[in-house]
Amino acid sequence: MWAFCIGALLIITITHWLYRWRNPRCNGKLPPGSMGLPLLGETLQFFTPNTSSDIPPFIKKRMQRYGPIFRTSLVGRPVVISTDSDLNYFIFQQEGHMFQSWYPDTFTEIFGRQNVGSLHGFMYRYLKNMVLNLFGPESLRKMLPEVEQVACRKLQRWSSQDTVELKEATASMIFDLTAKKLISYDQDNSSENLRENFVAFIQGLISFPLDIPGTAYHKCLQGRKRAIKMLKNMLQERRENPRKHRTDFYDYVLEELQKETTILTEAIALDLMFVLLFASFETTSLALTLAVKFLSDCPLVLKKLTEEHETILKNRQKADSGLTWQEYKSMTYTFQFINETVRLANIVPGIFRKALTDVHFKGYNIPAGWAVMVCPPAVHLDPAKYEDPLAFNPSRWTGMETNTASKHFMAFGGGMRFCVGTDFTKVQMAVFLHCLVTKYRWQPIKGGNIVRTPGLQFPNGFYVQITKKDVTHESS
Repeated sequence: MWAFCIGALLIITITHWLYRWRNPRCNGKLPPGSMGLPLLGETLQFFTPNTSSDIPPFIKKRMQRYGPIFRTSLVGRPVVISTDSDLNYFIFQQEGHMFQSWYPDTFTEIFGRQNVGSLHGFMYRYLKNMVLNLFGPESLRKMLPEVEQVACRKLQRWSSQDTVELKEATASMIFDLTAKKLISYDQDNSSENLRENFVAFIQGLISFPLDIPGTAYHKCLQGRKRAIKMLKNMLQERRENPRKHRTDFYDYVLEELQKETTILTEAIALDLMFVLLFASFETTSLALTLAVKFLSDCPLVLKKLTEEHETILKNRQKADSGLTWQEYKSMTYTFQFINETVRLANIVPGIFRKALTDVHFKGYNIPAGWAVMVCPPAVHLDPAKYEDPLAFNPSRWTGMETNTASKHFMAFGGGMRFCVGTDFTKVQMAVFLHCLVTKYRWQPIKGGNIVRTPGLQFPNGFYVQITKKDVTHESS
Protein backbone atom coordinates (compact mmCIF):
# COMPACT_ATOMS: atom_id res chain seq x y z
CA MET A 1 0.00 0.00 0.00
CA TRP A 2 2.78 2.44 0.98
CA ALA A 3 4.72 1.48 -2.16
CA PHE A 4 1.63 2.21 -4.27
CA CYS A 5 1.16 5.64 -2.64
CA ILE A 6 4.83 6.56 -3.06
CA GLY A 7 4.75 5.40 -6.68
CA ALA A 8 1.60 7.39 -7.40
CA LEU A 9 3.08 10.49 -5.72
CA LEU A 10 6.25 10.11 -7.76
CA ILE A 11 4.28 9.82 -11.00
CA ILE A 12 2.19 12.88 -10.12
CA THR A 13 5.33 14.87 -9.23
CA ILE A 14 7.11 13.93 -12.46
CA THR A 15 3.99 14.63 -14.52
CA HIS A 16 3.58 18.03 -12.88
CA TRP A 17 7.27 18.81 -13.42
CA LEU A 18 7.05 17.81 -17.11
CA TYR A 19 3.94 19.95 -17.53
CA ARG A 20 5.68 22.93 -15.96
CA TRP A 21 8.75 22.34 -18.17
CA ARG A 22 6.65 22.35 -21.32
CA ASN A 23 4.36 25.17 -20.14
CA PRO A 24 6.43 27.71 -18.18
CA ARG A 25 4.68 30.27 -16.00
CA CYS A 26 4.15 33.60 -17.69
CA ASN A 27 2.34 36.90 -16.95
CA GLY A 28 0.78 36.91 -20.38
CA LYS A 29 1.16 34.96 -23.59
CA LEU A 30 4.47 33.22 -24.21
CA PRO A 31 5.77 33.05 -27.78
CA PRO A 32 4.85 29.71 -29.38
CA GLY A 33 7.39 26.90 -29.53
CA SER A 34 8.63 23.74 -27.86
CA MET A 35 10.85 23.39 -24.80
CA GLY A 36 12.12 20.03 -26.08
CA LEU A 37 13.34 17.36 -23.69
CA PRO A 38 13.59 18.11 -19.96
CA LEU A 39 16.90 19.83 -19.10
CA LEU A 40 18.40 19.06 -22.53
CA GLY A 41 15.79 21.08 -24.38
CA GLU A 42 16.51 21.34 -28.11
CA THR A 43 20.27 21.73 -27.66
CA LEU A 44 21.19 18.74 -29.83
CA GLN A 45 19.08 19.99 -32.72
CA PHE A 46 20.58 23.47 -32.39
CA PHE A 47 24.14 22.13 -32.67
CA THR A 48 23.40 19.71 -35.53
CA PRO A 49 25.89 20.48 -38.37
CA ASN A 50 24.51 21.70 -41.68
CA THR A 51 26.03 22.77 -45.01
CA SER A 52 23.41 25.35 -45.95
CA SER A 53 24.19 29.00 -46.63
CA ASP A 54 20.52 29.73 -46.01
CA ILE A 55 18.87 30.44 -42.66
CA PRO A 56 19.97 27.58 -40.33
CA PRO A 57 17.54 24.63 -40.62
CA PHE A 58 16.87 24.72 -36.85
CA ILE A 59 15.70 28.33 -37.13
CA LYS A 60 13.99 28.10 -40.51
CA LYS A 61 11.87 25.08 -39.56
CA ARG A 62 10.61 26.83 -36.42
CA MET A 63 10.00 30.12 -38.22
CA GLN A 64 7.73 28.26 -40.63
CA ARG A 65 5.93 26.52 -37.78
CA TYR A 66 5.70 29.26 -35.15
CA GLY A 67 6.46 32.58 -36.84
CA PRO A 68 9.36 35.07 -36.40
CA ILE A 69 9.36 34.96 -32.57
CA PHE A 70 9.39 31.60 -30.80
CA ARG A 71 10.61 29.88 -27.65
CA THR A 72 12.88 26.92 -27.03
CA SER A 73 15.36 25.65 -24.45
CA LEU A 74 19.13 25.53 -24.98
CA VAL A 75 21.74 24.15 -22.56
CA GLY A 76 19.19 24.11 -19.75
CA ARG A 77 17.88 27.66 -20.22
CA PRO A 78 14.54 28.88 -21.62
CA VAL A 79 15.25 31.05 -24.65
CA VAL A 80 13.14 33.27 -26.88
CA ILE A 81 14.59 33.35 -30.40
CA SER A 82 13.89 36.47 -32.44
CA THR A 83 14.08 36.65 -36.22
CA ASP A 84 11.88 39.77 -36.11
CA SER A 85 13.79 42.91 -37.14
CA ASP A 86 11.59 45.17 -34.99
CA LEU A 87 12.13 43.10 -31.85
CA ASN A 88 15.86 42.82 -32.58
CA TYR A 89 16.14 46.59 -32.87
CA PHE A 90 14.11 47.06 -29.67
CA ILE A 91 16.39 44.62 -27.79
CA PHE A 92 19.55 46.48 -28.85
CA GLN A 93 18.06 49.88 -28.01
CA GLN A 94 17.00 48.68 -24.55
CA GLU A 95 20.49 47.50 -23.55
CA GLY A 96 20.97 48.12 -19.83
CA HIS A 97 17.28 48.91 -19.28
CA MET A 98 15.03 46.00 -20.24
CA PHE A 99 17.80 43.72 -21.53
CA GLN A 100 21.45 43.12 -20.84
CA SER A 101 24.19 41.15 -22.56
CA TRP A 102 24.14 37.50 -21.57
CA TYR A 103 25.70 34.24 -22.76
CA PRO A 104 25.22 30.64 -21.62
CA ASP A 105 27.40 29.43 -18.75
CA THR A 106 29.37 27.29 -21.20
CA PHE A 107 30.39 30.38 -23.20
CA THR A 108 31.24 32.21 -19.99
CA GLU A 109 33.50 29.33 -18.95
CA ILE A 110 35.30 29.61 -22.29
CA PHE A 111 35.67 33.38 -22.53
CA GLY A 112 36.08 33.99 -18.80
CA ARG A 113 33.61 35.19 -16.19
CA GLN A 114 35.09 38.69 -16.37
CA ASN A 115 35.02 38.91 -20.17
CA VAL A 116 33.83 42.16 -21.74
CA GLY A 117 30.64 40.53 -23.08
CA SER A 118 29.53 39.62 -19.56
CA LEU A 119 30.16 43.03 -18.00
CA HIS A 120 27.60 45.82 -17.90
CA GLY A 121 27.11 49.51 -17.29
CA PHE A 122 30.07 51.64 -16.35
CA MET A 123 32.54 48.72 -16.38
CA TYR A 124 31.61 47.80 -19.94
CA ARG A 125 31.92 51.42 -21.13
CA TYR A 126 35.28 51.70 -19.37
CA LEU A 127 36.65 48.62 -21.17
CA LYS A 128 35.14 49.73 -24.47
CA ASN A 129 37.02 53.03 -24.23
CA MET A 130 40.22 51.12 -23.45
CA VAL A 131 39.81 49.02 -26.59
CA LEU A 132 39.03 52.08 -28.73
CA ASN A 133 42.37 53.44 -27.59
CA LEU A 134 43.89 50.61 -29.65
CA PHE A 135 41.34 50.08 -32.43
CA GLY A 136 39.90 53.58 -32.85
CA PRO A 137 40.23 55.55 -36.12
CA GLU A 138 43.31 57.54 -35.07
CA SER A 139 45.20 54.40 -34.06
CA LEU A 140 44.15 52.59 -37.25
CA ARG A 141 45.33 55.52 -39.37
CA LYS A 142 48.81 55.10 -37.88
CA MET A 143 48.59 51.32 -38.16
CA LEU A 144 47.65 51.29 -41.87
CA PRO A 145 51.21 51.13 -43.29
CA GLU A 146 52.08 48.20 -41.03
CA VAL A 147 48.91 46.32 -42.01
CA GLU A 148 49.84 46.77 -45.68
CA GLN A 149 53.46 45.67 -45.13
CA VAL A 150 52.36 42.52 -43.31
CA ALA A 151 49.83 41.62 -46.03
CA CYS A 152 52.34 42.18 -48.82
CA ARG A 153 55.04 40.20 -47.02
CA LYS A 154 52.73 37.25 -46.38
CA LEU A 155 51.39 37.18 -49.95
CA GLN A 156 54.95 37.25 -51.29
CA ARG A 157 55.80 34.24 -49.11
CA TRP A 158 52.63 32.34 -50.05
CA SER A 159 53.27 32.90 -53.76
CA SER A 160 56.46 30.84 -53.45
CA GLN A 161 54.51 27.83 -52.12
CA ASP A 162 52.68 25.21 -54.17
CA THR A 163 49.44 25.67 -52.21
CA VAL A 164 48.25 27.67 -49.24
CA GLU A 165 45.40 26.78 -46.89
CA LEU A 166 43.87 30.23 -46.81
CA LYS A 167 41.94 30.06 -43.53
CA GLU A 168 44.99 28.95 -41.55
CA ALA A 169 47.32 31.34 -43.39
CA THR A 170 45.19 34.45 -42.90
CA ALA A 171 44.48 33.52 -39.27
CA SER A 172 48.23 33.29 -38.63
CA MET A 173 48.84 36.61 -40.39
CA ILE A 174 46.18 38.47 -38.39
CA PHE A 175 47.11 36.83 -35.09
CA ASP A 176 50.76 37.84 -35.47
CA LEU A 177 49.79 41.45 -36.18
CA THR A 178 47.23 41.66 -33.36
CA ALA A 179 49.47 39.92 -30.81
CA LYS A 180 52.25 42.37 -31.64
CA LYS A 181 49.96 45.36 -31.09
CA LEU A 182 48.47 43.94 -27.91
CA ILE A 183 51.41 42.36 -26.14
CA SER A 184 54.48 42.78 -28.40
CA TYR A 185 54.38 39.03 -28.98
CA ASP A 186 56.70 37.71 -31.69
CA GLN A 187 56.37 34.02 -32.46
CA ASP A 188 59.84 33.85 -34.03
CA ASN A 189 61.44 35.09 -30.80
CA SER A 190 59.25 33.27 -28.31
CA SER A 191 59.91 29.96 -26.60
CA GLU A 192 56.17 29.21 -26.48
CA ASN A 193 53.57 29.16 -29.25
CA LEU A 194 50.66 31.26 -27.99
CA ARG A 195 48.52 30.68 -31.06
CA GLU A 196 48.60 26.88 -30.68
CA ASN A 197 46.48 27.27 -27.56
CA PHE A 198 43.93 29.31 -29.47
CA VAL A 199 43.76 26.66 -32.19
CA ALA A 200 42.87 24.08 -29.53
CA PHE A 201 40.39 26.57 -28.11
CA ILE A 202 38.71 27.24 -31.46
CA GLN A 203 38.16 23.58 -32.28
CA GLY A 204 35.75 23.23 -29.38
CA LEU A 205 34.25 26.69 -29.20
CA ILE A 206 31.08 25.86 -31.10
CA SER A 207 30.58 22.32 -29.84
CA PHE A 208 28.27 20.51 -27.46
CA PRO A 209 29.23 21.63 -23.90
CA LEU A 210 30.42 18.30 -22.50
CA ASP A 211 33.50 18.78 -20.28
CA ILE A 212 34.86 15.25 -20.45
CA PRO A 213 38.45 14.37 -21.49
CA GLY A 214 38.52 13.67 -25.20
CA THR A 215 35.64 15.97 -26.15
CA ALA A 216 36.15 19.11 -28.25
CA TYR A 217 34.71 21.26 -25.44
CA HIS A 218 37.20 19.87 -22.90
CA LYS A 219 40.10 20.57 -25.29
CA CYS A 220 38.70 24.06 -25.73
CA LEU A 221 38.80 24.73 -21.97
CA GLN A 222 42.32 23.32 -21.72
CA GLY A 223 43.45 25.62 -24.54
CA ARG A 224 42.00 28.57 -22.65
CA LYS A 225 43.83 27.61 -19.45
CA ARG A 226 47.17 27.41 -21.26
CA ALA A 227 46.62 30.69 -23.10
CA ILE A 228 45.62 32.53 -19.90
CA LYS A 229 48.68 31.13 -18.13
CA MET A 230 50.95 32.47 -20.89
CA LEU A 231 49.25 35.88 -20.82
CA LYS A 232 49.57 36.01 -17.02
CA ASN A 233 53.28 35.17 -17.21
CA MET A 234 53.78 37.91 -19.81
CA LEU A 235 51.96 40.42 -17.61
CA GLN A 236 54.11 39.49 -14.61
CA GLU A 237 57.29 39.78 -16.67
CA ARG A 238 56.19 43.23 -17.85
CA ARG A 239 55.59 44.26 -14.23
CA GLU A 240 59.09 43.19 -13.28
CA ASN A 241 60.66 44.87 -16.32
CA PRO A 242 58.56 47.99 -17.02
CA ARG A 243 59.18 49.98 -20.20
CA LYS A 244 59.99 53.69 -20.30
CA HIS A 245 57.49 54.39 -23.08
CA ARG A 246 54.16 52.82 -23.95
CA THR A 247 54.68 50.46 -26.88
CA ASP A 248 51.62 48.20 -26.82
CA PHE A 249 48.23 47.62 -25.21
CA TYR A 250 49.76 45.72 -22.28
CA ASP A 251 51.66 48.87 -21.26
CA TYR A 252 48.37 50.75 -21.27
CA VAL A 253 46.74 48.00 -19.17
CA LEU A 254 49.60 48.11 -16.65
CA GLU A 255 49.23 51.87 -16.32
CA GLU A 256 45.54 51.38 -15.54
CA LEU A 257 46.22 48.58 -13.03
CA GLN A 258 48.73 50.74 -11.15
CA LYS A 259 46.36 53.68 -10.66
CA GLU A 260 45.11 54.04 -7.08
CA THR A 261 41.55 54.68 -8.22
CA THR A 262 41.45 51.95 -10.88
CA ILE A 263 38.44 49.68 -11.26
CA LEU A 264 40.42 47.33 -13.50
CA THR A 265 41.53 43.99 -12.02
CA GLU A 266 44.09 41.55 -13.31
CA ALA A 267 41.39 38.93 -13.97
CA ILE A 268 39.38 41.38 -16.11
CA ALA A 269 42.53 42.49 -17.95
CA LEU A 270 43.52 38.90 -18.78
CA ASP A 271 40.03 37.99 -19.97
CA LEU A 272 40.00 41.15 -22.11
CA MET A 273 43.32 40.22 -23.73
CA PHE A 274 42.09 36.71 -24.35
CA VAL A 275 38.86 37.86 -26.05
CA LEU A 276 40.65 40.50 -28.14
CA LEU A 277 43.23 38.02 -29.41
CA PHE A 278 40.58 35.46 -30.29
CA ALA A 279 37.98 37.77 -31.81
CA SER A 280 40.45 39.76 -33.90
CA PHE A 281 41.89 36.89 -35.88
CA GLU A 282 39.31 34.11 -35.90
CA THR A 283 36.33 36.03 -37.22
CA THR A 284 38.36 38.13 -39.68
CA SER A 285 40.19 35.12 -41.14
CA LEU A 286 36.84 33.38 -41.71
CA ALA A 287 35.51 36.48 -43.48
CA LEU A 288 38.65 36.85 -45.61
CA THR A 289 38.60 33.19 -46.62
CA LEU A 290 34.98 33.42 -47.66
CA ALA A 291 35.70 36.71 -49.47
CA VAL A 292 38.37 35.07 -51.64
CA LYS A 293 36.05 32.13 -52.30
CA PHE A 294 33.32 34.54 -53.45
CA LEU A 295 35.81 36.32 -55.73
CA SER A 296 36.84 32.94 -57.18
CA ASP A 297 33.22 32.16 -57.98
CA CYS A 298 32.23 35.64 -59.23
CA PRO A 299 34.57 36.91 -61.99
CA LEU A 300 32.50 40.05 -62.62
CA VAL A 301 32.77 41.05 -58.95
CA LEU A 302 36.52 40.36 -59.04
CA LYS A 303 36.83 42.55 -62.15
CA LYS A 304 35.00 45.45 -60.54
CA LEU A 305 36.94 45.16 -57.27
CA THR A 306 40.26 44.99 -59.13
CA GLU A 307 39.38 48.07 -61.18
CA GLU A 308 38.72 50.09 -58.03
CA HIS A 309 42.11 49.18 -56.57
CA GLU A 310 44.03 49.63 -59.81
CA THR A 311 42.50 53.09 -60.11
CA ILE A 312 43.96 53.92 -56.70
CA LEU A 313 47.42 52.94 -57.97
CA LYS A 314 47.02 54.91 -61.23
CA ASN A 315 46.04 58.09 -59.40
CA ARG A 316 49.15 58.13 -57.20
CA GLN A 317 51.86 60.70 -57.76
CA LYS A 318 54.48 58.19 -56.61
CA ALA A 319 53.90 54.67 -57.87
CA ASP A 320 55.80 53.01 -55.01
CA SER A 321 54.14 54.90 -52.14
CA GLY A 322 52.01 52.95 -49.69
CA LEU A 323 48.29 53.16 -49.04
CA THR A 324 47.10 56.41 -47.52
CA TRP A 325 44.11 56.87 -45.22
CA GLN A 326 42.39 58.90 -47.95
CA GLU A 327 42.84 56.02 -50.42
CA TYR A 328 41.48 53.58 -47.89
CA LYS A 329 38.40 55.73 -47.24
CA SER A 330 37.79 55.99 -51.01
CA MET A 331 37.26 52.21 -51.43
CA THR A 332 33.48 52.47 -51.94
CA TYR A 333 32.97 49.19 -53.78
CA THR A 334 35.36 47.40 -51.41
CA PHE A 335 33.22 48.33 -48.42
CA GLN A 336 30.13 47.15 -50.29
CA PHE A 337 31.97 43.91 -51.01
CA ILE A 338 32.92 43.49 -47.34
CA ASN A 339 29.35 44.11 -46.18
CA GLU A 340 28.00 41.58 -48.66
CA THR A 341 30.61 39.04 -47.56
CA VAL A 342 29.78 39.31 -43.85
CA ARG A 343 26.03 39.41 -44.61
CA LEU A 344 26.28 35.97 -46.21
CA ALA A 345 29.01 34.67 -43.88
CA ASN A 346 26.85 35.03 -40.77
CA ILE A 347 29.90 34.18 -38.67
CA VAL A 348 27.97 34.99 -35.49
CA PRO A 349 24.83 32.77 -35.58
CA GLY A 350 23.24 34.31 -32.49
CA ILE A 351 23.53 37.36 -30.24
CA PHE A 352 22.35 36.71 -26.69
CA ARG A 353 20.63 39.00 -24.21
CA LYS A 354 18.70 38.46 -20.97
CA ALA A 355 15.38 40.10 -20.07
CA LEU A 356 15.75 42.17 -16.88
CA THR A 357 11.99 42.56 -16.53
CA ASP A 358 8.87 41.16 -18.13
CA VAL A 359 8.84 42.47 -21.70
CA HIS A 360 5.62 42.75 -23.72
CA PHE A 361 6.08 42.93 -27.48
CA LYS A 362 3.68 42.26 -30.36
CA GLY A 363 1.25 40.44 -28.10
CA TYR A 364 3.88 38.18 -26.50
CA ASN A 365 5.46 38.28 -23.07
CA ILE A 366 9.14 37.54 -22.49
CA PRO A 367 9.47 36.69 -18.77
CA ALA A 368 12.14 38.36 -16.65
CA GLY A 369 15.26 36.20 -16.44
CA TRP A 370 14.68 34.49 -19.79
CA ALA A 371 17.41 34.53 -22.39
CA VAL A 372 16.76 36.06 -25.81
CA MET A 373 18.71 35.12 -28.93
CA VAL A 374 18.73 37.59 -31.80
CA CYS A 375 19.32 35.62 -35.02
CA PRO A 376 21.33 37.67 -37.58
CA PRO A 377 21.14 35.04 -40.39
CA ALA A 378 17.34 35.25 -40.47
CA VAL A 379 17.58 39.04 -40.87
CA HIS A 380 20.42 39.00 -43.41
CA LEU A 381 18.68 36.41 -45.58
CA ASP A 382 15.20 37.91 -45.46
CA PRO A 383 13.87 38.08 -49.06
CA ALA A 384 11.59 40.95 -48.05
CA LYS A 385 14.69 43.10 -47.46
CA TYR A 386 17.32 41.53 -49.73
CA GLU A 387 16.24 40.54 -53.22
CA ASP A 388 17.52 37.05 -54.05
CA PRO A 389 19.16 36.93 -50.59
CA LEU A 390 21.46 33.96 -51.26
CA ALA A 391 23.05 35.64 -54.29
CA PHE A 392 26.40 37.35 -53.78
CA ASN A 393 25.81 40.88 -55.03
CA PRO A 394 27.92 43.70 -53.49
CA SER A 395 26.17 46.26 -55.72
CA ARG A 396 23.00 45.80 -53.68
CA TRP A 397 24.69 48.09 -51.12
CA THR A 398 24.93 51.02 -53.56
CA GLY A 399 23.50 54.09 -51.87
CA MET A 400 23.20 52.29 -48.52
CA GLU A 401 25.15 53.02 -45.34
CA THR A 402 27.95 50.47 -44.95
CA ASN A 403 29.51 51.55 -41.67
CA THR A 404 26.71 51.16 -39.15
CA ALA A 405 24.28 48.60 -37.81
CA SER A 406 20.59 48.74 -38.69
CA LYS A 407 17.40 46.77 -38.28
CA HIS A 408 18.39 44.72 -41.31
CA PHE A 409 22.17 44.45 -40.87
CA MET A 410 23.81 43.30 -37.66
CA ALA A 411 26.94 41.44 -38.73
CA PHE A 412 28.86 43.53 -36.18
CA GLY A 413 26.16 43.59 -33.51
CA GLY A 414 24.00 46.59 -32.69
CA GLY A 415 23.16 49.26 -30.15
CA MET A 416 25.72 50.30 -27.56
CA ARG A 417 27.46 46.92 -27.99
CA PHE A 418 28.21 47.47 -31.67
CA CYS A 419 31.56 45.70 -32.12
CA VAL A 420 34.46 48.02 -31.26
CA GLY A 421 36.71 46.01 -33.57
CA THR A 422 34.59 46.63 -36.68
CA ASP A 423 36.90 49.28 -38.14
CA PHE A 424 39.96 47.12 -37.43
CA THR A 425 38.34 44.21 -39.26
CA LYS A 426 37.47 46.37 -42.27
CA VAL A 427 40.97 47.84 -42.44
CA GLN A 428 42.54 44.39 -42.45
CA MET A 429 40.14 43.03 -45.05
CA ALA A 430 40.33 46.04 -47.35
CA VAL A 431 44.14 46.28 -47.22
CA PHE A 432 44.59 42.54 -47.78
CA LEU A 433 42.21 42.62 -50.76
CA HIS A 434 44.06 45.64 -52.16
CA CYS A 435 47.40 43.81 -52.05
CA LEU A 436 45.87 40.60 -53.39
CA VAL A 437 43.93 41.86 -56.43
CA THR A 438 46.55 44.39 -57.60
CA LYS A 439 49.59 42.12 -57.40
CA TYR A 440 48.45 38.50 -57.45
CA ARG A 441 46.11 35.99 -59.01
CA TRP A 442 45.05 32.73 -57.45
CA GLN A 443 43.56 29.38 -58.37
CA PRO A 444 41.40 27.30 -55.99
CA ILE A 445 42.92 23.83 -55.58
CA LYS A 446 40.68 21.99 -53.15
CA GLY A 447 38.33 22.45 -50.20
CA GLY A 448 36.20 25.52 -49.74
CA ASN A 449 33.11 23.68 -48.51
CA ILE A 450 31.49 25.17 -45.43
CA VAL A 451 29.81 23.59 -42.42
CA ARG A 452 27.85 25.41 -39.73
CA THR A 453 27.67 23.91 -36.23
CA PRO A 454 26.07 26.51 -35.92
CA GLY A 455 29.15 28.75 -36.40
CA LEU A 456 30.92 28.92 -39.78
CA GLN A 457 33.74 26.45 -40.41
CA PHE A 458 35.85 25.21 -43.33
CA PRO A 459 36.26 21.56 -42.25
CA ASN A 460 38.49 20.67 -45.21
CA GLY A 461 40.14 24.07 -45.49
CA PHE A 462 40.34 26.18 -48.64
CA TYR A 463 43.53 25.54 -50.58
CA VAL A 464 44.64 28.00 -53.25
CA GLN A 465 47.69 28.51 -55.42
CA ILE A 466 48.83 32.14 -55.44
CA THR A 467 51.02 33.54 -58.24
CA LYS A 468 52.40 37.01 -58.79
CA LYS A 469 50.91 39.01 -61.65
CA ASP A 470 53.06 40.10 -64.55
CA VAL A 471 52.00 43.72 -64.05
CA THR A 472 54.06 45.07 -66.98
CA HIS A 473 52.59 42.56 -69.43
CA GLU A 474 49.04 43.02 -68.19
CA SER A 475 49.14 46.79 -68.38
CA SER A 476 50.53 46.85 -71.91
